[in-house]
Amino acid sequence: MSADRGLNELTAHELSELLGAREVSAQEVLAAVCQRVDEVEDEIHAYVLQTRDVAEAQAKDIDERRARGEDLPPLAGVPLALKDIYCTKSIETTCCSKILKGFVPPYDADVIERCRRNGLVFVGKTNMDEFAMGSSTENSAFGVTRNPWDLDRVPGGSSGGSAASVAGSEAVVGMGTDTGGSIRQPASFCGVVGLKPTYGRVSRYGVIAFASSLDQVGPITKDVRDCALMMNVLAGHDPRDSTSIDAPRPDYTKALGLDLKGLRIGLVKEFMEYQGRGIDAEVAAAIGAALERFCELGAECDEVSLPHLDYSIPVYYIIAPAEASSNLARYDGVQYGHRTPDDDGDIIEMYSRTRDEGFGAEVKRRIMLGTYALSAGYYDAYYLKASQVRTLIRQDFDRAFERFDVLVGATSPTVAFRLGEKTDDPLAMYLSDVCTIPVNMGGLPGMSIPCGFSADGLPIGLQLVGKALGEETLLRSAHAFEQSTDYHRRQARPISAGDGRRSAVARG
Repeated sequence: MSADRGLNELTAHELSELLGAREVSAQEVLAAVCQRVDEVEDEIHAYVLQTRDVAEAQAKDIDERRARGEDLPPLAGVPLALKDIYCTKSIETTCCSKILKGFVPPYDADVIERCRRNGLVFVGKTNMDEFAMGSSTENSAFGVTRNPWDLDRVPGGSSGGSAASVAGSEAVVGMGTDTGGSIRQPASFCGVVGLKPTYGRVSRYGVIAFASSLDQVGPITKDVRDCALMMNVLAGHDPRDSTSIDAPRPDYTKALGLDLKGLRIGLVKEFMEYQGRGIDAEVAAAIGAALERFCELGAECDEVSLPHLDYSIPVYYIIAPAEASSNLARYDGVQYGHRTPDDDGDIIEMYSRTRDEGFGAEVKRRIMLGTYALSAGYYDAYYLKASQVRTLIRQDFDRAFERFDVLVGATSPTVAFRLGEKTDDPLAMYLSDVCTIPVNMGGLPGMSIPCGFSADGLPIGLQLVGKALGEETLLRSAHAFEQSTDYHRRQARPISAGDGRRSAVARG
C-alpha cells in the first residue's frame, strides 16, 4: 500500500487484506470515505441520498463479528455506492424522478440482499439519469453530477453518480445498471472499470425497470480484481427473476493472472466509427495502442466487421422506448410515489397531471416514442421490424465469435463532453452510446477499462466484448492488459470551484 494514499483511495482487494489482518477496522474505512464525501460532494454531487446511519451500523456490525473471530466474506466492510434504481428496504428509492419521490420500498432487490450478506457497507444512493434514460446524468430530477477529472464535464450516464463516486474516491466500489451502455460509458468517462454481465447472469428482481429485455446490473470498480470480486457477490440464479440464468457461478478471481497466449482478439471495425466518420483521433490512437499491447502479451489480433451494427441506434430507440412505455405505465399516482391532486375528482385528469409533473422531458420523449411504435398499425412496421434486425445483430456477433474469443474497440467515440453540450440535441446525445448499444442488443457481456488519456488529461476507455457467459475471459484479458499499464493507478483529485472547477490529476 502506498503511504500517500488514504483508505478511501485503496482498492477493495487492498482493503480486504487490511481488514482481514485487522490492521484497520470497517469503521475507520467508512470514516475515511465519509470525510472524502464531505470534502468533495458539493462539487461532484455523486449522491442523492447519503445513508450514514445505515453504513455506520453495518460497519460496526462487521467489526464486532470480526472481533468474535467469524470468517467473513472478502468484501465485508468495503464501502459501496448504490445507483438509485435498486429497491432498498426502508431506504428511499426514487430512480431520480419526481414521480417516485418519497417511495420507500418494503423489500430489497436480489442484488441488495447479496450485498448485505457479503457485508458491503452502503454509503448512499447515487445520482442517475431519470429512470436510467440518458448518457450524461443531466436528466436527473435532483441536479447534475460532475466528472471528478474535470468538473466542467459530464461523468457519463445513466450510472454517472456511481462512476463519479468511485473515480472521486467517495466510495470504494459502486453498482450501476446498463441498458445501452450505462455502466461502460460512464466508466470510460471517469477512468474506472465497468462490467455489464451477460443478460440474466445477475438478477433484475427489485431493480426498477427501463427496458426489460436489455437491462442488466453490474459493478463499477477501481480495477479489474475488484470487478471480479464484485461479480462473485452479484452473479447467481434467482428464481424470482424469470430471465435469470440457472447456471453455476464460477469464482471469477480465478480468471485473473492467466496469460493471453493463443487468445484471439478481434478489433471491431464498426466500434471505431462514429456518425459515418472515424472516432476522435485521440481515442482511436489509444485503442490502437491497446491492441498492440494485447499482441505483445501473446494474443492473436485481427480486424473484424459486424455489418448490421450500423442499425443498432435506430433499433435500440424503437425497442427500448417501447419497453419503457409499457414499464412506466404503472406510475399513475395511485399506489405510491408522487400524486397531483385534482379538485374536481376526475381520476383521468389526476393521472395526466401526475405524470406530466412527475416525469422529466427525456422520459416523456421516450414514452411517446415507445407508445407510437407499439400502437395499432405501427407495431409491425417498427417494433417487429426492429426485433428482426436485433436478431441480425446477434447473428453478427455469433459469426465473429467463431473466429475470436474477445472483441474490442472504443467504449465511447469521444472523451467526456462538457456539461450542457448535448442537452439541446437528443440525437447527438443518443450517439454517445453508438459503441455500447450493440452489446445489449446481443445480451452479451461487455466491459470498459482505462486505456489512455487525452491531451487534456481525460480518461479513454477500451471496450471488451465476450461470448454469452464469457465474463471470465473478459476479466482474464482485461486484467492482463491492466497489469501491463499504469492507467488504473491514476486518480482524479477535484479541487475547489474557485480554482476553475478543474481537477488535479495525480498518479497513485
